Amino acid sequence: MKWIAVGGAVLAAAGLAYWTLGRSGPAVVPFAKVSRGRLVSTLGTNARIEPMDWAVVRAPMAGKLATLSIALGDTVRAGQAVGAMDAAAARAAVVQAEAALEQARAGLAAAERGPARQLVAELEGELATARVEGEQARRRVKNLEALVASQAATRLELEQAQDRAALAEARVEALRKRRLTLELDRPAVDSARARVKEAESVLAVARAALARTAVVSPMAGTVYSLEVKPGAVMENGAAIAEVGRLEELRAIVAVDEPEMGRVAVGMPVEFTWDAQPGRKWAGRVEKMPARIVASGSRQVGEVVCRVENADRTLPAGANVNATILSKTVEGALIAPKEALRRENGLTVAYVAAAGKLQRRVLKTGVSSITHVEVLDGLKEGDLVALPTELPFSEGLAVTPEAR
Repeated sequence: MKWIAVGGAVLAAAGLAYWTLGRSGPAVVPFAKVSRGRLVSTLGTNARIEPMDWAVVRAPMAGKLATLSIALGDTVRAGQAVGAMDAAAARAAVVQAEAALEQARAGLAAAERGPARQLVAELEGELATARVEGEQARRRVKNLEALVASQAATRLELEQAQDRAALAEARVEALRKRRLTLELDRPAVDSARARVKEAESVLAVARAALARTAVVSPMAGTVYSLEVKPGAVMENGAAIAEVGRLEELRAIVAVDEPEMGRVAVGMPVEFTWDAQPGRKWAGRVEKMPARIVASGSRQVGEVVCRVENADRTLPAGANVNATILSKTVEGALIAPKEALRRENGLTVAYVAAAGKLQRRVLKTGVSSITHVEVLDGLKEGDLVALPTELPFSEGLAVTPEAR
């Protein structure tokens, strides 16, 4: 097999000799013309898409997720109920608290009625009558005192009237004391009222717990992540869904550490998504990374960009291609990148002049994916040789063929 490899090498060398020496006339080489124009220096990388504003829909309590009324892509309002936890225990607690409150209110009503409400009313009537009779007896005594002074009545009549007045006063005092013994039991009423307030508090807590079984969206937006289904057992605060505003997105763009110097806040960015070929989304660099992190075998800075998505066609969570337009040069002298070569550590290009190749050492500036800005070594209109199987050398006779 060794002689086959040697034979192949000999044939290749012979072919090259025929190409360079045996051909009649100059070699035909593809060339491109150096021109002036607008050159945009780009930096291509990858990015992941997130909502700019988002929130997590969480389980309001531990337990089973009983219902869920949302699906991916649904639009929800802030505070909208989107599901509910199993509320059987919470409803039972409300019923129990309502019954306890009714019992406490009945106890208060009984305490306020007192032990002998009707008897108190009767005593009030008797006491009123006794007070009238006592007043009449006192006036009779005053009248008789005047008559006795004028000798129009006897002392005996006055003494009898005084006795009747004293009896009337004694009856009033007795009735008043008896009424006081039948007054409301104030400590019992206060205790009953305290029990009513306590029952009201317990009911309020139970109703609040029942209300908390509702699963609500913390913000208005679109459901872009939904990981659970009804029947799932949830921890308190566990994530159920994610809601965000998708009209404006955030892209986390991974920029290799050596390229970070080419990126700055405010630079425009174009995004494409393999799932929608031909579509582009516009963005802008909003925040530079605070640190460099490892991403597989790469060391990258995570540049934050704002992405316009008014029609909401770019979904959150998508992995996209990002092209940062890092610098734009108007009127730049532009040559195709494929025309540049590295020789002995120098950047060179071969130019067709007077039917022969001339080697030029170049100084370059910004570059795009396909072109480079030439700062020195070429001029507008120069024809630079494009790659071919023919080895280039100074003075090689060529016939330019425009590409």
